[in-house]
Amino acid sequence: MRVLMMATPVSTHFAPLVPLAWAFRAAGHEVLVAGQPDILPMAHSAGLSAVSIADRFGVEKHMLNRLAEGKRSLESVPRPKPDEYGDFGLVWVGQTRYVLPMYLRFARGYRPDLIVSDPFEYSALMVGGVLDVPVVHHRWGVDALTETARAAVREPLRELCAEHGLDGLPDPTVLVDPCPPSLQVPGVERGLPMRCVPFNGGAVLPPWRHDEVGRIGPGAMPGTRRVVVSMGGRTLLLNGVPFLRRILRAFDGLPEVEVLATVEERYRAELGELPANTRLIDPTPLDLILESCAAVVHHGGAGTAMTATAFGLPQLVLPQMADQFGHGDRLAAVGAAIAFDTVAEQDDPDLLRDSMAALLSEPGHRKAATELRAEMQGMPTPGAVARELARLARPGAAETREAA
Repeated sequence: MRVLMMATPVSTHFAPLVPLAWAFRAAGHEVLVAGQPDILPMAHSAGLSAVSIADRFGVEKHMLNRLAEGKRSLESVPRPKPDEYGDFGLVWVGQTRYVLPMYLRFARGYRPDLIVSDPFEYSALMVGGVLDVPVVHHRWGVDALTETARAAVREPLRELCAEHGLDGLPDPTVLVDPCPPSLQVPGVERGLPMRCVPFNGGAVLPPWRHDEVGRIGPGAMPGTRRVVVSMGGRTLLLNGVPFLRRILRAFDGLPEVEVLATVEERYRAELGELPANTRLIDPTPLDLILESCAAVVHHGGAGTAMTATAFGLPQLVLPQMADQFGHGDRLAAVGAAIAFDTVAEQDDPDLLRDSMAALLSEPGHRKAATELRAEMQGMPTPGAVARELARLARPGAAETREAA
């Protein structure tokens, strides 16, 4: 079976699809990633073959254009209301019109038996509809947005669909959902459950972790608890350095706490002097370091939230945009996190400090996080889901291709 993996041109949109791609490969299927140059480094780091389609998109440029001067995302654009969720789909309408002819040209020659994409890659639905190929949409995690977003793009894409013989934008054949059911947004369309296997990019184990491998819970020094602060790959780029500085200073002197903050070298001088209990580290896939941690502070990105959940860790969630609010909401609702979604709350050092102390000392948060981890571990593996999805492929498709 040939599996074509597609994704919107954002590396973090593609990363959650990687474990399923690995499962298809391990089962002997052919897997090819097709996407704009933005996602190819992530595909390569996962050991997947890829084809470059169209030009680089550069989502960072689009994000920066939305910001007020010197303001971070949440300061510039407040939390969206539910009736505004459709706007997140409309962002990708122009991109769909641009890439669809190129995707169709390639897919007609490649002749996939199954297409897998993230929920915002609407061209995958159209390619599947035109070629009569089943399409799997793979959620990232908590999903408050994509149903509403898909509904919002139907009218803007209606004419494009008609040009290619489609009555309208097709729905995905199957939704794959790596989010534990108790964590998922109540009332959203049910998906095929699949255990989240964290993948945040390939990396080498940092030297400072060599002597700690296998240590669970405490920090590097006896009697300490390690907290990782990881605000994602774009928060700092989007005028977030002053915000991170305030977060780190809020934890100054927190008893018996060691703070590790993932920060690229280019932002470190701007952070200035840091508390004595804080150490900066290079951005590192969190699955390499969370085993040694007691809690995580982050922006609510799906990759970070789901990885922390997989490790059973309490979380302090400070969302800045889009689906990040949904992750904060749901993690807080089940008791595994404390979340703040306003600028005033996020900039209050006493509130942040007290919240971190509560996450580390109150057993309820740890218990809820542990239960979420157990629920996630009980979900079907990517291998089991790959076998289920292989049954969707058109009967005899591979044999027909070989005979052609």
